[in-house]
Amino acid sequence: MEGRQFKHLTPEQVDSFMKYGFLRVPGCFTREAAEEWTKDVWTRLGFDPQNPETWTTERTNMPSHNSVAIKDFAPKAFDAICELVGGEDKITEPSKIWRDAFIVNLGTKENEGKVTHPKDLKGWHVDGDFFVHFLDSPEQGLLVIPLFTDILPNGGGTWVCSEGVGKIARHLHDHPKGVFPRMTPVGGTENFENGLDFYSKLVQGCADENFHEMTGNVGDVILLHPLMVHSASTNGRRLPRIITNPPVSLVKPFEFDRSEESEYSLVELKTIQEVGGREKLRGWKMQGKREEVVPERVKRQARMLEEEKQRMQQKKTSVNAPAQQSVAVA
Repeated sequence: MEGRQFKHLTPEQVDSFMKYGFLRVPGCFTREAAEEWTKDVWTRLGFDPQNPETWTTERTNMPSHNSVAIKDFAPKAFDAICELVGGEDKITEPSKIWRDAFIVNLGTKENEGKVTHPKDLKGWHVDGDFFVHFLDSPEQGLLVIPLFTDILPNGGGTWVCSEGVGKIARHLHDHPKGVFPRMTPVGGTENFENGLDFYSKLVQGCADENFHEMTGNVGDVILLHPLMVHSASTNGRRLPRIITNPPVSLVKPFEFDRSEESEYSLVELKTIQEVGGREKLRGWKMQGKREEVVPERVKRQARMLEEEKQRMQQKKTSVNAPAQQSVAVA
C-alpha cells in the first residue's frame, strides 16, 4: 500500500477500509434527490407516515419498481466503488444502476426507547443468498449502503462486525469446494432461511470494539468489504430509516496470486491481509462449481410487488377521481 496513489479515495478512507473493512463517502446525493426517490414509499408500504400505530411491520425489504444510473444519481459514490474494485471495467452492467428496492426499518412499540447490544441481534449474516460462495466469488464484489434518511445512533442503522471479515475469509479459504449462503460446506445440508447459527456463534466470539453502527446523513454512502458480517438492528428511536443495499458484482472472480501488488484491488488486498498474506494464498484455487441458489426472498418479493402495484393504482385512482367529477359537473 505504501506509495500507492488513489484518485477518488482519501488516505483516511483507504485506512478505514483496510483496518475495519468499510468506509464512508459523504454527500453523494442531495436530500431533495432522496425525497424524490422515496416519495412513494408510504403508499407502497400501505402505512400512514404520521401514525406509527399503522406501522405493522418492523422491517420491510421492498421489491423494486424503478432504476437509475449510479453515475447520474451519485457520481461520487460510483467513483469510489470503481476505485475499490479496480476500475469501472471490472463491474457488470447491472451493477451500475441502483433500484428503489428500499429496506425500511420502522422499529416496534415494544423496543421504543430501548438499546440492544449488537451481540443480542438475531440477524447476523453475510450477503449473497443467491449463490454458492467461494473466496474469489465475483457475484458479490462489494456491499453498498446508500442512506435515504438520516440515521442516528440507535435509529435502525445496520450493525457490522469488522472482525468477521477475516473469520469468513479464512473459512472460505479452508473450503475451496464452496459453501452455501449460510456457510455450510457444499456436500452438507443447511437450513437456508433459518440457519444463521454459524454467524451467531461467530459474532459471540468477537470483541466489542469490532462492532460498528452504520449511522450517517441523507446522501451518505457506506462501502463495505463483501465478506462483512452484518445485521439489521432494532430501531429504538422509531424514526423511519430507509436504505438500499445494491450489490456490486464483478465481470471476473477476484485474483489473489497476481505478479505485482499494484495490480490488486483494495478489496483483494483486504482479503489477502485477513487470510494471512500473499504466501498463504499463493496457488489457491476454487475447486467447486459456481452455482446459483434461489432464495425464498425472491418469491416473497414477487408477492409484495403485486401488492404494492395495487396500492399505487388505488392512490392514482383516488387522486384522479375528484378532477373527473368536477369536469362532469361543469
